[in-house]
Amino acid sequence: MEPVAALAGLLGVLLVGSVSPGPSFVLVARTAVARSRRDGVAAALGMGMGAVVFTALVLLGLTAVLARVPLLFMGVKLLGGLWLLLLAWRLWKGAAAPLALAGGGTDRPHPSASFRTGLATQITNPKTAIYYGSVFAALLPQHPPGWLILVLPPLVFLMEAGWYVLVAVLFSSGGPRAAYLRGKRWVDRAAGAVMGLLGLRLVAG
Repeated sequence: MEPVAALAGLLGVLLVGSVSPGPSFVLVARTAVARSRRDGVAAALGMGMGAVVFTALVLLGLTAVLARVPLLFMGVKLLGGLWLLLLAWRLWKGAAAPLALAGGGTDRPHPSASFRTGLATQITNPKTAIYYGSVFAALLPQHPPGWLILVLPPLVFLMEAGWYVLVAVLFSSGGPRAAYLRGKRWVDRAAGAVMGLLGLRLVAG
């Protein structure tokens, strides 16, 4: 496969995976609507940086190790599942509190914290790591040119972060924010339930 075609195919397939609903989408959307657009964008940038981490791991061959060592994969799955369960508990616990006080004040804008949460949520998802490894194994040329290795990480960042920045902008607009404020308790509990179910799937699976 020609390098340019391989690059286009890689980014296209990875974008489809990013758009698919999952814990990353729930986190960015909820952060944007409950905190601020700036926090949502910060979480989106954290997702993009997590994608760069996965890209680097694939290029270094470490995801192949993860796929071939079941015990290591199980450990990463457990870590990711516990992280999602922690996020779920925080959402559920703060669901009934007023917005300014929810979670002990954690809903006030803290973009750096939102970035770290987005990054942690991304890199503790082992299924995303395996997905990246599978896509790269299928579409990356066996001997990729140097320029392709150099442009992949920044392009993956722009693709992943760009999608979640769009999600953050949409969910932080007036309509979604007003709807969230009217039904904060149930929205947060629904988001917590989704996070919890995803976490349990990782822990139990």
